[in-house]
Amino acid sequence: MGTVRKTITLTDLQDQWIKARIAAGHYTNDSEYIRDLIRRDHERGTGIEALKAAVREGLDSGPTDKTVPTIMQEVEAGQRKPPTKERPVGIDRGMKVPDSFFEPV
Repeated sequence: MGTVRKTITLTDLQDQWIKARIAAGHYTNDSEYIRDLIRRDHERGTGIEALKAAVREGLDSGPTDKTVPTIMQEVEAGQRKPPTKERPVGIDRGMKVPDSFFEPV
């Protein structure tokens, strides 16, 4: 993957914050910190879109004939299954999850 050099302008307070994060050992340099912010923002945006799609699907599906206890049993049974890349915890119905979801933080 290629890289692009960017120049950004920060306030003194923002610069001090980044330096403090680096000094605390969370990042090795400014670029790593900025890339992490962008990656997290991208993941959050992807997650929001997946949530919106799930809400749309739920609304479009209409009411169910299932009882609350039946729904709860299905939820509990689903929670007992180990998470996989295809079915991570709390996400189902083929929603796309970014590979970075499975990377350690």
